[in-house]
Order: sequence, then structure tokens, then C-alpha cells
Amino acid sequence: MTGLTRGFPRSEYEARVERAQGLMSKAGLDALLLTTEADIRYVTGFLTRFWESPTRPWYVLLPAAGAPIAVIPSIGAALMAKTWVTDIRTWRAPAPNDDGVSLLSDTIRDAVGASGRIGVPMTLESHLRMPLADWHRLQGMLPDVTVCGDANILRDLRMVKSEAEIAKIRAACQIADRAFTRVPEIAGAGVPLDQVFRRFQMLCLDEGADWVPYLAGGADQGGYDDVISPAHDVPLRSGDVLMLDTGLVWDGYFCDFDRNYSVGPPADDIQSAHSRLVDAVAAGTEIARPGRTAADLFHAMDAVVTGGQGSGDAGRLGHGLGMQLTEGLSLIPQDQTKLRAGMVITLEPGLTLPNGKIMVHEEDIVIRDGGAKFLSTPALREIAVLEG
Repeated sequence: MTGLTRGFPRSEYEARVERAQGLMSKAGLDALLLTTEADIRYVTGFLTRFWESPTRPWYVLLPAAGAPIAVIPSIGAALMAKTWVTDIRTWRAPAPNDDGVSLLSDTIRDAVGASGRIGVPMTLESHLRMPLADWHRLQGMLPDVTVCGDANILRDLRMVKSEAEIAKIRAACQIADRAFTRVPEIAGAGVPLDQVFRRFQMLCLDEGADWVPYLAGGADQGGYDDVISPAHDVPLRSGDVLMLDTGLVWDGYFCDFDRNYSVGPPADDIQSAHSRLVDAVAAGTEIARPGRTAADLFHAMDAVVTGGQGSGDAGRLGHGLGMQLTEGLSLIPQDQTKLRAGMVITLEPGLTLPNGKIMVHEEDIVIRDGGAKFLSTPALREIAVLEG
């Protein structure tokens, strides 16, 4: 449906690893230890839903030179062998007495010697995906190896997308665009919200999504209370505002944007709020270019929705996007991350209505040298209307 080829050529991964190893050299790191799905996939191309199971840990060691080394449960060997990785070391998991720890320790010694420096992602939006007891055991087996942060190498590399990555995010956005245009087929007065949620996910799959890991939203009279609740079984009513926010995936890459709908003709304050949110996105897009900061985008949008008084409890007005639904920078006043060409981010302003309800609006853009470009098809200022 997309006209794109799945996966990446070997050269894509070689370029990622070369950039990482250049930064490792500057940081004095002998290797990176990666344990999470996105970081491992970034350097290997290992794409599977099997990460949903917390039973088995997975490890990839990226040495200062050469290709990544996979240290993984044997159940994943056949799939890892389909990537560009050739050094694949396995154990039969789960193994409660030694779930790959000794094998990982031996691999680290092979790669860096007895006293190297190992970088592990430790910044915001990172985590260590292995049992804490095994982590302590690994450190005890490598007493002279220094473990430290990865100098933000993985975070910084993943924030700037290649053209091939951008194409996949654009494809995901196009799938969601098509699904959103079909919402009038599934939603209107009398349809329970939980049914709308189920059917919208079906629309996303029908339009070409691989899966829909994230769908949130809300519906209520004159706005909604929050944007993260599961759907309830209350039927939509005339006067409701319906919001659907989807993070569907195509070939391992997310889109993340929403659409608002009025059930029946919108009240004046709802139409005004929707127009203001679209204007806020436009204000952020206008200044989104290399050299500006995440904080700059926050202030540009906040000036439209609150007059510069600071936005509400959501905490931020957008974020990075890519292999994960949220990654990298946050559009908050404190984030001075400079925008670079190739960054893909969401713009997500929100406002509080006079009745205390809220509305939010979100689009996906890519930063270009000449200015930002939309990846999602931008919404019109007029709110879409469903049968009331």
C-alpha cells in the first residue's frame, strides 16, 4: 500500500554504527551495551513483537570497531541471522540460574578486555531492560570494567532521522490520514465510544498499519477531561467533542497525531478553540527550523493558546517521534535542544475551555533546512462534524 520497501539496506546500519563509533571514540568508550528494543533495532534491524514478553533479556554489544555482537536467547537466533549481524551468541532461555549473564560477561571481555569502558544509555527516556539482580551480577563478574553513561550517543543519533526513516514515518502518517478521513463511517450520535475505538483500529489496519500499539482519546459534552483514558461504553451524543489520538506502526516506525470531531454542529467556543489549536500548530511550524530550540517551539505555540501564560498539566506541547511513540526532545520551556535537519517531532498544543474541559491537537513534522514540512496532512481550522 505504501510503495516502500520494508527494512533497510545494510548500508543504513553501517552508517549508523560508523557514526556511533566516531562518537564513542570522542567519549573514550570501548563499547556500548544495549538492552532495549529500539536501541537494539537501531543498530541491528531486529524487528519482532516478541519484546512484549518480559521473560527473556536481549543484549547487543557495539564495540569500538566492527559490527554489533548479539547476545540473545536461542529462540531469536533465526530472526537475528536475517539481519546484517553475523556474530550471534545464544543461550537457551529462560535459564533462572544464569540467564545469559556469563555469556554476556565473556563477550564483553572478548570485545574490550578486562578493564575497558562500557557505555550504557542512562539519559531521559532510557531504561535498563534486564533483571536488576543480573545487572549487579554482571558488574561483579567484571570488577575492572568501568560502566558509565553512553554520553547520550544513542539518544542524539536517533533524534536525527535518515531519509529512509523519514519515508517510513511519512508512510505511517499517510495510513493514519486515510483512517481519520473514514471516521464518519464508524462514529456518530448513538455509537458507544469503545466501539469507535475498536472500529478505528480496524480502519488503521485496513488502510495498511502493521499494528496499532497506541490509541487514546475521549468524548464528552463541550470537550473532554483527559487524553489518556481507555474508552468507555457510553454512546456519543450531540454536543460531544470526540478526539482520537493514534500511534500506529508501519515497518517499525510510528506516527502520532490526533483529530477532533464535533458530534452535530459545534458550539461557538468549540469551533473557536479548534481554530486556535490549529493556529498554534501553524505558529510552531513557522519557526521550526535548524538552530531554533525545543523551548522556542513551546513558546510559539503557548503564545497562541494561553497568551504566553504557560500551558497546563500535560507538561509539554510535543516531542520527538520515530521508532518509539515518544523519544528525544520535549517541547517544554526548559528544553534547549537545538533543532537539526532530519528531526521528526510532534506539535501538540492544548487548551482549557471555559467549562474546565480540555481540547488538544497534534500534527507530525520533519525539520528541514528551509523550514519544517508536515508529515501528517494538517487539519483544517474548521472542526470536522459527525452525524448528531
